[in-house]
Amino acid sequence: MTSLHLDRPRRRRLGVAAAAAGLLATFLVAGPAAATPDPGDAPAREPVSREAAAAARAAIASGEIPGQDEIVHSDNVEHLVNLPKDQLKGTNSDLAFQGKYAYAGNYDGFVIYDVSRPHAPKVVSQVLCPGGQNDISVQGDLLFLSTDSSRSDDSCNSVSQPASEKSSWEGIKIFDIKDKKNPRYIKSVETNCGSHTHTLVPTGRDIYVYVSSYSPNEAFPDCQPPHDGISVIKVPKQAPTQARVVAFPVLFPDGGNPGAPTNPGVSKTTGCHDITVLPSKKLAAGACMGDGILFDISKPEQPKVIDRVQDNVNFAFWHSATFNERADKVVFTDELGGGVGATCNAATGPTRGADGIYDITGKGDARKLVFRSYFKIARHQADTENCVAHNGSLIPVPGRDIMVQAWYQGGVSIWDFTDSANPREIGWFERGPLSTTAITTGGSWSAYYYNGHIYSNDIAKGFDVLKINDELTEPAADIWLDRLNVQTQPQYQY
Repeated sequence: MTSLHLDRPRRRRLGVAAAAAGLLATFLVAGPAAATPDPGDAPAREPVSREAAAAARAAIASGEIPGQDEIVHSDNVEHLVNLPKDQLKGTNSDLAFQGKYAYAGNYDGFVIYDVSRPHAPKVVSQVLCPGGQNDISVQGDLLFLSTDSSRSDDSCNSVSQPASEKSSWEGIKIFDIKDKKNPRYIKSVETNCGSHTHTLVPTGRDIYVYVSSYSPNEAFPDCQPPHDGISVIKVPKQAPTQARVVAFPVLFPDGGNPGAPTNPGVSKTTGCHDITVLPSKKLAAGACMGDGILFDISKPEQPKVIDRVQDNVNFAFWHSATFNERADKVVFTDELGGGVGATCNAATGPTRGADGIYDITGKGDARKLVFRSYFKIARHQADTENCVAHNGSLIPVPGRDIMVQAWYQGGVSIWDFTDSANPREIGWFERGPLSTTAITTGGSWSAYYYNGHIYSNDIAKGFDVLKINDELTEPAADIWLDRLNVQTQPQYQY
């Protein structure tokens, strides 16, 4: 069993009056912006050596990789449309879906798209509310955003400030999105170490929010090791402004993976990066820096770890997780290089910065995660392209396990892991490098399948809509969802 202790507030808790005065969002639906995004949210550029730049140009000239910004894809993938960034210029991040709408996170806020006509999506509203990463999810009339950057307060007019400031704020922001054209910011909940990502666990009366965060350094006053668990927020559906932290379950009572120097090249576990839940099976999988875990969420406030695995040879940073539909497999991703490195090249090889496929064997508390194989895109990228395994979702095909997945500047990959030991790519889409002289952060952050189409949020290029035309994936067109938060995996009705 995991032990529990209540989550203490991060630095300072705003009073009711202060919070009510501070919950302001700026809407950028038309005309010039009334406020400005953070300048630090622009994609990073890191110069490369002359040799790497020359190699990138040579690879383009030889046809080994696409030309700068050139779009290429497999024959079974169509690129329907791209909507460039508009008034939110920061880094595009995660996606969520509900009904005919797609919700796109951005380090400067979020965008709501009408995707009722996937080949012609429209912007419904843009909300300026800086606070990276702005990981996003929706449930009913509520939208949730993660803030994991040091802010001056909890408002949408906050400014960034040094993490060492004791007055800094990080945590979860909640919006009422009943009116899609005018979302209302209604509540903030401060959490220890902020909220890098979050996962919704809906129950009958409440929505639980599992807040994943970790301690990257010792600059954060309330984020000192051991940060060995997750914050659990309880949100009453009928009274969301009463949302509060109700527990901090400890998932690593032994401290987790010690990382380097004990395990060179492996991240020390000081929290979780991402958690995926499968409510229909009362299961969750946690990608927690140096550890991958499987846990029981039948009691949402008291998750219980069932099994835990490490890969101290090939996994540097356990980043995210995806169950297959039968819950007898989990795909974990390794974000080698933190998403800003060029790791899809011959020098890095096929097993690092890859997916790890694990079978789930046994029953009940005796279930085990058993490693089967790695999957990594075989299409080598230039040494100026950030590329590594990132966010993806299932394509619901009865009897098969198929995923679509983002690889930053490696683009979007569609791959089949029905045979756990022999995964294979069946389709792909990508752009050529943003630069041939510097590693410029870009590419697909998230690529998800929703109601017949693939949607990708590209860090630099904006919102892409793709369609896969393949015999293997054709049955997925018959599956229709009313909502998709990828970290809260649905029970598909075949």
